[in-house]
Amino acid sequence: MRPDHTFPAVDPRSRIGSRAQVRRARIARRRAERARKVRRTVKAFALTLSAAILVTTGMSWKVADQFDKGFIRSDALSADAARSLDGDMNILLIGLDTRKGPDGAELSPEVLAQLHAGSGDNGGYNANTLILVHLAADLGKVTAFSIPRDDFVPVHDIPGYRKAKIKESYGLKKAAVQDQMIAAGEHDARALERAGREAGRASMVRTVRDLTGVPIDRFAEVTLAGFYDLAKALGGVEVCLRHPVHDLAYSGADFPAGRQRLDAAQSLAFVRQRHGLEHGDLDRTHRQQAFLTSVAMELRKAGTFADLKKLSALMRVAHDNIVLSDGWDVTEFLTTLNDKDLDVEFRTLPILRYDVVDGQDVNIVDPAEIRRTVRSAFGAAETSEPIPASTVDVVNAGHVIGAAASLSAALSAHGYGIGTTGNGVGSTSLVRYPPGASSDARHLADLLGLPMTETSSVPEGHVEVVLADDFEPPAGLTSRADSAIVPPAPATGESLGARIADTAIPCVN
Repeated sequence: MRPDHTFPAVDPRSRIGSRAQVRRARIARRRAERARKVRRTVKAFALTLSAAILVTTGMSWKVADQFDKGFIRSDALSADAARSLDGDMNILLIGLDTRKGPDGAELSPEVLAQLHAGSGDNGGYNANTLILVHLAADLGKVTAFSIPRDDFVPVHDIPGYRKAKIKESYGLKKAAVQDQMIAAGEHDARALERAGREAGRASMVRTVRDLTGVPIDRFAEVTLAGFYDLAKALGGVEVCLRHPVHDLAYSGADFPAGRQRLDAAQSLAFVRQRHGLEHGDLDRTHRQQAFLTSVAMELRKAGTFADLKKLSALMRVAHDNIVLSDGWDVTEFLTTLNDKDLDVEFRTLPILRYDVVDGQDVNIVDPAEIRRTVRSAFGAAETSEPIPASTVDVVNAGHVIGAAASLSAALSAHGYGIGTTGNGVGSTSLVRYPPGASSDARHLADLLGLPMTETSSVPEGHVEVVLADDFEPPAGLTSRADSAIVPPAPATGESLGARIADTAIPCVN
């Protein structure tokens, strides 16, 4: 019964208003009042519970506010970039293999001694850990794709480079921006570092977004020292190795086979080793996935957040090693995840084959296949709908003679309606479409593995493909005879699936 229910007046002196009726009316009023009290109690309990969540995770409201405000923030995410729909969220985790902290300061001698890699003057700003995490709106599924650091992909607005290893997108852009600032007369080291790293972050976000074809809503950048400091704050992490490893000369890894607990220095060696592993960098990728799984399980252990000393150490680790995209309320985010038994599936983006470009070992990838793989795993709509009705115009903006005609012929063979071909200008391959034709453009962009942009300069009923020097025809457009000469894709290892509430630690090479 609703608390605002109005009861009819009863005259106890009337025959209609008998004593029984009066008694029933009084009972109904008492029940309604009890219901109001229960609702007030439930509301009070809900508020208390909200506070209790923070208390049980070791944080008061004040501490929670300090925790959220203690991070270095970045506005490298473009304000007008696409965002996920319906409450889903895509988060890019960037692990920098740099010998300097988020503010450009040299790492502590303690950490540098464990890196087996020299001082901050050695090594660049390579993103040796790239993980794209998708959280469904109902948190019923979490999918995390590791991106192999040697994937050879297009990069944008970096003088002298059309394509590079994806890990280099950050450092190359950072260096280019700093060179431009120095040429313009800027010599303040802090200003150079701040602007350079912001440019590097923006470059990495754009490169990953263009490769995978999905929006990026948040990102977190972690320094190399973060792995060391996190393991130290937790008192070590548990891992499981299929085989013993001995890599003292490079990473410092020297572990037996089987399940074992590693201290901070050993954990850093564990996630950095690639020499002596069967699949090299791909095995290192699985090491990083296993490390994060172990950390997540460790954080969910009873008492981890109730230990104020350990909590303080974890907060220092977070603030010293992590840069977050602006506007990300981490306290609210973590509170939401607190009581969830998350099903997390770790996967690795597919590669076509290994190759050598300019003397460097690289992974050759098919951007169109990557987009299809990611969109399918993230629950996006399939792109196998009928061929779009829009006419496809192709513009050659690069130096490859006949590129536009070749692509037009390939698209025509696959059922697309072909319009004009010609030459134009542009430094980046993309799909351009008029207002209202986003669906047709998406179909084509997914097939070609290209970004797309809306413009009123493309006539209605048409979609335009701009081919710059960075364009490579996807495997999906090759004939059966041509595809037979493409070497089979190397084994990338099985997906690592782990329910964070369980105690199973995945075994890796």
